[in-house]
Amino acid sequence: MSGPLALGIFLVAFFFIATEKADKVKVVLIAAGLMAVLGLVPGSEVFFSEHEGIDWNVIFLLFGMMVIVGVVRQTGVFDYLGIWAAKRSRGKPYRLMVLLMAITALASPLLDNVTIIMLVVPVTVVVCNRLRIPAQPYIIAEVLASNIGGAATLIGDPPNIIIGSRAGLSFTDFLVHMAPPVVVIFVVFTLFTKILFRKEFRYNPEHVAAVMALQERRAITDPRLFVRCMLVLAGVVVAFGLHAVVHIEPSVVALVGAGVMLVVSKVDAAEVLAGIEWPTLVFFMGLFVMVAGLVHTGVIAAIGDWAIAAVGDDFLAAATALLFGSSVLGAFFDNIPYVATMAPVVEGLVAEAPDPATGQALWWAFALGADFGGNGTAVAASANVVAIGIAARTGHRISFWRFTKYGIVVTLLSTALAWVYVWLRYF
Repeated sequence: MSGPLALGIFLVAFFFIATEKADKVKVVLIAAGLMAVLGLVPGSEVFFSEHEGIDWNVIFLLFGMMVIVGVVRQTGVFDYLGIWAAKRSRGKPYRLMVLLMAITALASPLLDNVTIIMLVVPVTVVVCNRLRIPAQPYIIAEVLASNIGGAATLIGDPPNIIIGSRAGLSFTDFLVHMAPPVVVIFVVFTLFTKILFRKEFRYNPEHVAAVMALQERRAITDPRLFVRCMLVLAGVVVAFGLHAVVHIEPSVVALVGAGVMLVVSKVDAAEVLAGIEWPTLVFFMGLFVMVAGLVHTGVIAAIGDWAIAAVGDDFLAAATALLFGSSVLGAFFDNIPYVATMAPVVEGLVAEAPDPATGQALWWAFALGADFGGNGTAVAASANVVAIGIAARTGHRISFWRFTKYGIVVTLLSTALAWVYVWLRYF
């Protein structure tokens, strides 16, 4: 009876999260509390068990990167890049879009796509207001670019952090296996945007002078702080890449990097900590407890057994199902809870693989599908929700359908290209 009860609590909570009918943090806290009170999670072990409880590697990696970004934000580097892009484009809409997408896609693998969106979108709004053009197309393009670019690394997209921790995959593993298709897909996407947004492009030459008059150098108010922060950030990225050599967990690297960043920057630690996305961290913790209830009561094992029986020995079919299934489901549900739920199932499938290479191929198919599915609808990824919220507050409302009509096309394109990559490289 415990299995159906745990599944019922999870499905009800998932419904409220997916439909946004209630605050997702409140939902996961109530659901996690019910799991604990009804004995559906393994007691206090939920705080200590890696596979049946809160994954602290994920939580502290996110926390450390949030601190690092909180300090980097104060350097004004993203204001600088936004103004630079506007001036380099000379107000030409397609050129401006490409430059803003490139900035977003290149930064997302290093600082996670949700944070990058929080930094880039406000700058985009300022630039578009100066040019007297609608900001919505540029914001949508940036979000799509951030979800594509963030897929390239362990820390670029929250689902990757969950998958990396569960599968024992390093920063280098993600870079070697995920970056190649991401680069190709981003280039194709960049070319495709000229067609996709062709009806949205507007050019007002009379307002270009207002943008050309902006001084990007003024955005960097403290050059010494900027240099120190960039050096620490570079050190953190190098340490992520050396994981296989030094065997230090990415979460530890992020925490040490955050501490060093606070020390060398001499900023007010309390101010930086006040800017941490605490609701996001609490959401993750509650979500892990919910999934622990499914694992502890045998629901995940039952789903895994069914999946193994359905796949049999055809692991290309398994990879295809994971890729397209994750893309479709991830498009209609937030890809973070989806990945947290499905990761134990994929782990079971991987255990049945004939060799480690085939097993890893399943993880990569799962990651690609979940990451690219995040572009499918307005609620498919946290970056989408954050961007739409910022746009609404600045007077550039983006409706669910307006985002989704572009997102679905990009998801189909990127998933199809990802399948070709998985087939050619692993099978």
